[in-house]
Amino acid sequence: MKEKKQNPYSTFLVKGMCCSDEEMILRKRLSKVPEIQDMKFNLVAQKLYVQHTTTDERILKEIEAAGFKANTAQTQVVEQSFYDRYSQTIFTSLSGLFWAGGLLAQYALGAGTNVTIPLFVFAIVLGGWRIAKRGVYAIRTLSLDMNALMTIAITGAVAIGEWAEAATVVFLFSLALLLETISTGRARKAIRSLIDLTPPTARVKRGAREENIPVQDVTIGETIIVKPGDRIALDGEVINGQSSVNQAPITGESRPVEKKQGGQVFAGTINLRGMLEVRVTATSENTTLAHIIHLVEDAQSKRAPAQKFVDKFARIYTPAVLALAVVVAAFPPLVLGLPFTEWFYRALVLLVIACPCALVISTPITLVSALTNAARNGILIKGGVYLEALASIRTFVFDKTGTLTEGSTRITDIVPLNSVSKKDIITIAASLERYSEHHIAGAIMRTAIEEDIPVDNVSIDKFNAVTGKGVAGIVNGKRYVIGNHSFCEEEGKCTPVIHHELDRLEDEGKTVLILWDDVQSVSVIGVADKLRPNAQEAMLQLHNEDVNAIVMLTGDNEKTANDIAQQLGIDAVRANLLPEDKLKAIEELKSNTKVAMVGDGINDAPALAASDVGIAMGTAGSDTAIETADIALMGDDLTKLAYLKRLSRKTVRIIKQNVILSIGIKLVFLALAIPGYATLWMAITADEGAALIVIANGLRLLRMR
Repeated sequence: MKEKKQNPYSTFLVKGMCCSDEEMILRKRLSKVPEIQDMKFNLVAQKLYVQHTTTDERILKEIEAAGFKANTAQTQVVEQSFYDRYSQTIFTSLSGLFWAGGLLAQYALGAGTNVTIPLFVFAIVLGGWRIAKRGVYAIRTLSLDMNALMTIAITGAVAIGEWAEAATVVFLFSLALLLETISTGRARKAIRSLIDLTPPTARVKRGAREENIPVQDVTIGETIIVKPGDRIALDGEVINGQSSVNQAPITGESRPVEKKQGGQVFAGTINLRGMLEVRVTATSENTTLAHIIHLVEDAQSKRAPAQKFVDKFARIYTPAVLALAVVVAAFPPLVLGLPFTEWFYRALVLLVIACPCALVISTPITLVSALTNAARNGILIKGGVYLEALASIRTFVFDKTGTLTEGSTRITDIVPLNSVSKKDIITIAASLERYSEHHIAGAIMRTAIEEDIPVDNVSIDKFNAVTGKGVAGIVNGKRYVIGNHSFCEEEGKCTPVIHHELDRLEDEGKTVLILWDDVQSVSVIGVADKLRPNAQEAMLQLHNEDVNAIVMLTGDNEKTANDIAQQLGIDAVRANLLPEDKLKAIEELKSNTKVAMVGDGINDAPALAASDVGIAMGTAGSDTAIETADIALMGDDLTKLAYLKRLSRKTVRIIKQNVILSIGIKLVFLALAIPGYATLWMAITADEGAALIVIANGLRLLRMR
């Protein structure tokens, strides 16, 4: 059966959509459109992703009918009008002036109601018309969001003659919304700063001329000119020139990286001194930076466990308090004969307390701050779920080659065992390894190039790679095999001389390969890989971050593995592992503890996927590696892992603080409202004050270094 092709998502920027109440209203409205197949919401970024078969204009009309202003992603960068930018501030300020005037007239000047009530009415209308507009729509659609609750509370206060209370609630709520808009705007601005890293135009070399053209019009294969001090506009390969480039926006590296012919550069990075000619390798929509921005924004729509708890709690809490408010308004007057006005007022206070704004906004604002901070430091986190999970990780597992080591293995020893020359040994080994993707094959090929030994004209037949053991093939009519010690033992080609050389080289921390033919062993080859300069420091830092065990997995021999582990301060080693053995090792470790696996990309994909949190490192420019891991370190700096662990712990701590504060304030005012100790203005001050506190608390993560 042919698979049905999925339609792409359209992106809309929805002004004023900041919590799950607004999401519910939009869901109800848009779910009535049969052409809409799916919806995704990013509340902090105020973005709505809609999969549909109708027009964007139809979706925009439906969004506006729900009481929201919206633009498509293509038009969201249009300059805002003066009214759009400042109307909320102006109306809130005017509301505050009339409210203050009313209080002054009532309490300081002793003016009558003919003066105070008009002042309070102006305060209510100016500060509350937006709230009422949204609230009425929410009531009509049976979606009792905060605007609906506030509209009912304000209307009720006016109905019983509490004009000052109604005006106070309107002004304080309007002021809180304004401050929330400014505060959450900081989080959106942080994401926007990532987008602004890419210059809007590129200097393109076309024939003998250079033209400045929009980046979206530059095609793959064109040549762009990057002058000193310029930001690089697109991903590409240097074809001419030499310079140092600040790659911190992509990889988080503190030092500039030297670039010359053949070097890879990324959009958004800064050329510091020399002029570069760069051949474009990705369009503006597909640069590494574009992938980063997409993943950071996408991560916000993936709800973490704490966020799921908050949403579930809010869904139960709000209807429960609303039901309690109805009971408080009706039962005492109707059954017990108590004063209606007094108990109706207490019910209005409960309506304000029923609004879960602080609770709902607390978790997403904290997570987006943490995710954005990590992205600025060259770390991509796919969602809050992985950030939360990392906080409880106590065991870190590392692949060796390319992760703890630099991955640029080099031949250090060639020991001929018979009359075959070193040149012939390299020729045979390189001929076999040129078809292999193993990192050691790269070491042998580099040696052949450095020694100027051509292998392209060497005939090879029946090439066969034996996973985790070695490779075999017929070179110039004769069968040769190059592999590890266990493979050599299997084929019966090991000798006392080989064992002697094996012990010597492994004691020096080297990996040993053996080359043999059908008759005898030909050579013992020693290869070594340099440790990453900051690997030892990174292991020490992780131990200081409450990590109980660090484990290394490698296909290398035990002696070499143990030597590296001792140098780095690693707690446990599992050596001589095939790829499937690494997977089993992860599953074993997971039976006792939560595990984070750190690897260098595609080769470690099964183990990365099996771990509780998979971390791929050195993935700048590697789309596949970025996509496969839960977390991606764009550079090769292992010390970022300790920062990542600190960030995750601090994020979880702030989320807990915010949830406890939000729920605690609600419970306190519930206890005060029923006996009549809480007033409307006290409830709104506490509720919106709590919202501002949790937002400010979450935004602290933007400043974490």
